[in-house]
Amino acid sequence: MTKDATPIAITMGDPSGIGPEIAIIALTENSVANRSVVFGCPNVMERAAHMVGSQKKIRALKSISDARFADGTIEVLRTSDLDTLPPIGEVNADSGQAAFDAIKKSIECALAGKVLAIVTAPIHKEALSVAGINYSGHTEMLADFSGAEKVAMLLGNDEIRTVLVTIHCSLRDAIKGADYEAQMDAIRLAHQGAIALGFESPRVAVAGLNPHAGEGGLFGQEEIEIIAPAIKAAQAEGIKASGPWPGDTVFMQARKGHFDIVVAQYHDQGLIPVKFMGLEKGVNITLGLPFVRTSPDHGTAFNIAGTGKADASSLVTAIKYADRLVAAKQKGKY
Repeated sequence: MTKDATPIAITMGDPSGIGPEIAIIALTENSVANRSVVFGCPNVMERAAHMVGSQKKIRALKSISDARFADGTIEVLRTSDLDTLPPIGEVNADSGQAAFDAIKKSIECALAGKVLAIVTAPIHKEALSVAGINYSGHTEMLADFSGAEKVAMLLGNDEIRTVLVTIHCSLRDAIKGADYEAQMDAIRLAHQGAIALGFESPRVAVAGLNPHAGEGGLFGQEEIEIIAPAIKAAQAEGIKASGPWPGDTVFMQARKGHFDIVVAQYHDQGLIPVKFMGLEKGVNITLGLPFVRTSPDHGTAFNIAGTGKADASSLVTAIKYADRLVAAKQKGKY
């Protein structure tokens, strides 16, 4: 991608966490700087640059069109102006508001075609809450502000990939929410997402909700009454869906190459296997949006923020996946 091409947006994340630091590291140590714009507070990014010892200068922008991508600079679109910098490693309302403002502006620019994709650094849900922002995470914001009707989280690495039927809710609500329509949405989006990642005819494994995928009804009826009929309907649409498979073994089978992507029923069922493979390798992709969005597969890491221990590997991976998906979108495969 050339320096004058439409850029990728990188939101700074929560200013009290490692988001600003890993954004600076990624843009200092990798070639992504010549086509990326950070959305956030220039003062916060200045502090982060000092923390990680980056020699690059922060160049504040009033609009995306002002970006020049000159050597030795990091372009920051001013979405907030924090004169008093929030504390590091603590839940803070100003941090929650600033993180939210960056996300909202990035979505606005993506919908207007001013950025090719959005890569989001981690936010803190409690900080959003104390700022009076009633969203449980990025996915919900992205869906709401983009007008997307059906979205899903795809998380993965080079070995395993998963799409969630239900996302940020209690386990009790996840069981209620994993209905037939939610199964169909997740299976279809998993199929489409895997194609975008390069699988021409993806094998979609659907995990069961109950232990041993219900054991023929001994441990629950959801597999028989909801999940299996959805799999059959997806097969009728030409999707190579199979299951329901026991949740405790399906990811092992996927890692062995038997499946290309797994549909998991609830948050932890899908995320524990992916994160066990290493946070530095994981990426989060939001499917169903009118634009590309990726993010690192980790949180704000308040415990190490400001210590110089932050690892930008997952953010760099997220940027690379954004490039990959933009290319797929331009070819009509996403």
